[in-house]
Amino acid sequence: MTAETIEPEQAMDAAFAGGVCQLVDLAGRQRPLATRRWRGAVDDADRALLLDRCRGRTIDVGCGPGRLVAELTAIDVSALGIDISLEAVRQARRRGALAIRRDVFAPVPGEGRWDCALLADGNIGIGGHPEDLLRRVGRIVRPGGHVVVELGPVGTDVVRHRWRLRVGSRLTPEFDWAAVGLDAIDRLARATGFEIDDQATARERHVAVLRNMAPR
Repeated sequence: MTAETIEPEQAMDAAFAGGVCQLVDLAGRQRPLATRRWRGAVDDADRALLLDRCRGRTIDVGCGPGRLVAELTAIDVSALGIDISLEAVRQARRRGALAIRRDVFAPVPGEGRWDCALLADGNIGIGGHPEDLLRRVGRIVRPGGHVVVELGPVGTDVVRHRWRLRVGSRLTPEFDWAAVGLDAIDRLARATGFEIDDQATARERHVAVLRNMAPR
């Protein structure tokens, strides 16, 4: 019997609303989507690794339920979250964050004028082609602006995945994702018009800060 289909945005809506959502690989192996952590509070590692490096007007790409963009707003950083999930955007707004439903590859407000873009929680993998995503983000942040990227550990290069999401008996179509480790970020940065300004590790989480080298 063929499983009923569901669109990825609908699956994410269900997950952020508290439903059980599984990542399913091409072999049928499943693992839980980490929505509980994304719905939780900001922790010390979030602050030390990510938020302290967001300087100036910041756009949080794939903001989820808004824990990071809400915290930036609370500390008087001008910030906007974008996400494809309407439920995530609703929750972000309830936290006091400014957030809109938007795909990063669609036009975004203030394009080319943001001081900083945030790619937390593995969102460098959106679309499965990190080079394309970084080039896109390079058009969103201003020349000389920064991208704060959360990465995998040393020993990880670029690993490309095809996933589906399962919510109950419903499955999404396949979609591309990627994991990017510390070993790959210098190469990716140089290939997409960035250079590395900073790197840091805390509590087994890893971050690089990329400067947009596009001409002013």
